[in-house]
Amino acid sequence: MTDILQKIKTPPKKYSTFCEVARINSSSLMTRFLLPLVLLSSISAYAADPNTLTPQEEKDGWKLLWDGKTTEGWHSAKDRNFPKKGWEIRNGELIVEPADGAESGNGGDIITEKNFSNFELVADFKITPGANSGIKYFVDPGLNKGKGSAIGLEFQILDDERHPDAKLGRDGNRTIGSLYDLITASRDKKVNPPGEWNTARIVAKGIHVDHYLNGQLVVSYDRTGDKWREIVAKSKYKDWPNFGELPSGPILLQDHGNKVAFRNIKIRELSPQ
Repeated sequence: MTDILQKIKTPPKKYSTFCEVARINSSSLMTRFLLPLVLLSSISAYAADPNTLTPQEEKDGWKLLWDGKTTEGWHSAKDRNFPKKGWEIRNGELIVEPADGAESGNGGDIITEKNFSNFELVADFKITPGANSGIKYFVDPGLNKGKGSAIGLEFQILDDERHPDAKLGRDGNRTIGSLYDLITASRDKKVNPPGEWNTARIVAKGIHVDHYLNGQLVVSYDRTGDKWREIVAKSKYKDWPNFGELPSGPILLQDHGNKVAFRNIKIRELSPQ
């Protein structure tokens, strides 16, 4: 009998915990509402419109190498003026105009006013079918006195499927993301097709350099020492003394006579250690 009375006095749990259930539901709804806002806030701290920096990027030391509107900070690799032809600024894009496909044969390469030694460089690029271009660093603008591109280390930009250069060189070392004519990019690299944006990232600290393509590490090397010089000796750069070993140099965007667009070109300087 006592047990029966006890059961009568104690309401079923589903009724006694109504307030608790309400609190849980309220908390769940609040979480569902607030979580997207938190995520959005986090994303907005790191995502920005093209050719701009977020407050977080500014705090982390990033600088725009190109402002998205003018030629400020850049000039020809051959002289102190910006090329009068061969380059176009349109809709926030810095565009190499199409020509005959010759190396630096139209407007010519452009380089930064400033030299860099330890840095992290990021740039978006968009190729057209069959296009060839590149981003060079540790460039010596005065080394090549003749025709062609200025001499420096190059993050290769290429339509591997259509441009014949992809089959030249050695073991694919002229394909997209490679250290041009020297070190082949990873075979499993992820490449967006012509007409879509890809992102190049170059990190140089001391003698070590890494290439990233669309967030994936594709090349990693030291630019001095016996191993490095063996690689150079087998390349088209073998006749250039101490190739790739400059302590600093400007950043270069290459005119190779094919239409290629750039945007979001930004850099931050790093400590050598």
